[in-house]
Amino acid sequence: MTSAVLDKVSGDVHAPASEAVFNALPHPVIAVAQDNAIVSANAAAEAFFQASLSVLQRYAITDLVPHDSPLIDLLAQVRERAASVSEYRVAIGTPRTGGERLVDIYVAPIAEENDTTVVMIHERTIAEQFDRQFTHRAAARSVTGLASMLAHEIKNPLSGIRGAAQLLESTVEEGDRALARLIREETDRIVKLVDRMEVFSDQRPVDRDPVNIHVVLDRVKHIASAGFAKHIRFVEEYDPSLPPVLGNRDQLVQVFLNLVKNAAESIGPNATDGEIVLSTAFRPGVRLSVPGNTEKVSLPLEFCVRDNGPGVAEDFLPHLFDPFVTTKISGSGLGLALVAKIVGDHGGVIECQSQPRRTVFRVLMPMYLTHRAPDPRASDAKSDED
Repeated sequence: MTSAVLDKVSGDVHAPASEAVFNALPHPVIAVAQDNAIVSANAAAEAFFQASLSVLQRYAITDLVPHDSPLIDLLAQVRERAASVSEYRVAIGTPRTGGERLVDIYVAPIAEENDTTVVMIHERTIAEQFDRQFTHRAAARSVTGLASMLAHEIKNPLSGIRGAAQLLESTVEEGDRALARLIREETDRIVKLVDRMEVFSDQRPVDRDPVNIHVVLDRVKHIASAGFAKHIRFVEEYDPSLPPVLGNRDQLVQVFLNLVKNAAESIGPNATDGEIVLSTAFRPGVRLSVPGNTEKVSLPLEFCVRDNGPGVAEDFLPHLFDPFVTTKISGSGLGLALVAKIVGDHGGVIECQSQPRRTVFRVLMPMYLTHRAPDPRASDAKSDED
């Protein structure tokens, strides 16, 4: 907050320390005057509304959210009752950030400052994505077992079927060759699907080293711009001071190439204003409790792929990373499942937020430390044995 407001709360002596604490809070907090003018905001609020404090202080809260936003009603309730009010799972529209975001809102008056109200916003997606991450890992493990079974029990018989079909194709009459060719082609298609699933059965620890994520994203952009996304404009919003990520370079290229390809396919080949935004940021305070490990893993590195396509259907979002789930006519539904597995093997989290003209795939990852972090897959194995 501004020093004047902080002085009222904690006294002149402690005002600088209070301001530091205020800015260290991981959730957006803003102080609003009686006329809804923004008095102050912490660093998290600046990130949430994508504007600096000096810019935010030029606006009223009603300029940042729609006039019918639940936040406006909560402010009115607090001023009328002179008591704090909370509301959970609120879809708050923020025009500055492009669309609705699901949040919890806490609003309270400041003691001895009757004309000032404090609003704290807690994004539910950050809290809920941890639970979803373990669902993605469980789904990947189920595919792992299925892949091992298919490779052993199906590929060998398929080889015999393909050989017989190939032999028939060369001996039968012309009218029957199309049927023999169909058997051979469909057998080849099943073998390719099983080969893709075998990737899930690879249980070897991931070789990880310090990786500059911007080198990875530049590589992905170069591949995409030269091929499937040549008609789409790329925008880079990078934090140049970002520390290295602890990861496998080739697998990270595979992750972001898959996400960019999905974004390009969502935009479509005929779009004239297609745009994909690649962004990186440092988000301190995000920590993940890994099963089988008493220590929480810090995930301060945020990498996003954002597109302005039509978006993902709301009822499809919870199953987006499940295997064999796809909206593509010819898709296998394994691409995003593999992405979730790779991110999980790196000890990270992936989540998607989507509305029309704004779909964001957000990856949170650990950064490189001087000591090697424990392999999350080993933690999962330990958890399974308990």
